[in-house]
Amino acid sequence: MDLQAVAAIYAFAVKVLQIFAMLFAFGLVVLVLYVVYLYLSDVSQTKQAIRRNFPVLGRFRYQFEHLGEFFRQYFFALDREEMPFNRAQRSWVYRAAKNVDSTLAFGSTRPLNQPGDIVFLNHPFPTLAKDAVPPREVTVGEGVARRPYTTRSIFNISGMSFGALSVPAVSALSRGAAKAGIWLNTGEGGLSPHHLEGGCDIVFQIGTAKYGVRDEEGRLSDDKLRAVAAHEQVKMFELKLSQGAKPGKGGILPGIKVTPEIAHVRGIPVGMDSISPNGHPEFRDVGGLLDMIGHIREVTGKPTGFKCVIGNSDWLHELCETIQARGPDSAPDFITIDSADGGSGAAPQSLMDYMGLPINRSLPMVVDLITQYGLRDRIKIICAGKLLTPSMVAWALAMGADFVNCARGFMFALGCIQAMQCNKNTCPTGVTTHNPDLQQGLDPMDKAERVYHYAHNMEHEVGMLAHSCGVPEPRLLRRAHVEVINERGTPVPLSDLVPEVPPKSLIASDRGTQ
Repeated sequence: MDLQAVAAIYAFAVKVLQIFAMLFAFGLVVLVLYVVYLYLSDVSQTKQAIRRNFPVLGRFRYQFEHLGEFFRQYFFALDREEMPFNRAQRSWVYRAAKNVDSTLAFGSTRPLNQPGDIVFLNHPFPTLAKDAVPPREVTVGEGVARRPYTTRSIFNISGMSFGALSVPAVSALSRGAAKAGIWLNTGEGGLSPHHLEGGCDIVFQIGTAKYGVRDEEGRLSDDKLRAVAAHEQVKMFELKLSQGAKPGKGGILPGIKVTPEIAHVRGIPVGMDSISPNGHPEFRDVGGLLDMIGHIREVTGKPTGFKCVIGNSDWLHELCETIQARGPDSAPDFITIDSADGGSGAAPQSLMDYMGLPINRSLPMVVDLITQYGLRDRIKIICAGKLLTPSMVAWALAMGADFVNCARGFMFALGCIQAMQCNKNTCPTGVTTHNPDLQQGLDPMDKAERVYHYAHNMEHEVGMLAHSCGVPEPRLLRRAHVEVINERGTPVPLSDLVPEVPPKSLIASDRGTQ
């Protein structure tokens, strides 16, 4: 290399260094000016004492608070101590959805002395593979609805509205549910083309705002009900009274998530907060509830029930007594019981933390109550509420549920990382955002396979638990197959804590009387 070339390279390098030096100096000046701006902004504001007393530095407190939830999740929390779902639960769902090996080595990390935890009682002669059978078929609305619904599924997709979920998420759920042979509940946001595109069975949910089946005044429209029921895929209608995230309050969809397509499906203005009433104005008692259910069933010809979080139980006694007086045909075809420990939707913390009963109390209450009144064969029981692992699904079936619904488990199957941003339109995995840049990371075809694998592996492992208990299929699990850890850390029979009741043995004390 000659001296002229070396000199040229040297001159170029000097020029590059000069440019970088100028950029660095410029950046430093900008940074100083920005810090001065932050200082003046902090000392002049009156809303946050930390920033006013410690300008600039005080801002780190809020950044650390925001980043804390992510650091706890990945670096500090143990496998079984996070809420609402710990790492062990999420990891099982991820492995099931990816259809990879779910076995573990060197023993369980689950302590066996935590009050409320459950253990299943294995049988000395478990069901052999040749004797195992698929879950038996269950028919909803038999003899009452013109078009009853029969299915073998035990684990289905719970209500998550189009709007709360993104387009690719709904599309993936629809395709995965069809392949798995399970149903997809629309949530209260109406029926979109994305629900239908996969060809799965659909449960159409009617919320308090009647989205998708409302007239211009927001009332229930029979014509729109018939139009929805005309879809062969729509198998049942669910009237939502309340949901686990917010008992006593209607659905909340921030205006930032109300796109033109969502507004069209719901029948509301674009960009405005979608706030549902906290109750149905059409009825205010159990008689009106039964009238509404009967009307929807008559118009659609399909099984109709209701969904609610259980709190006070007196109205359930009144409901059963009214059904007995009117006749069993007046009963809802199913009751969906939601647990009062949160959900996929946005909700006030006071309601999410303190309102309503958890599923481990409400499920046996409702099952026993309708059994006491002789309505157990007439009314099917669906339950939901953090039941996203095989043990909890098996527990629910043993308690008397006919079906289990799950929302957040299927969100994990779609790729959710529990970032806790469902209500901000900033979901980093594209599941609950309508930001196209974030949605592009969610491939509906790939995630549909994960939805299918999650549902399929769930049924397989629930069946495995049933076979270990000595029964050939999951719907034959009973309370006698389960024990619960008590306050002393000792397992006690679930059948002793919550004994099964014979029909029509009304317990007066359950109504607060002697």
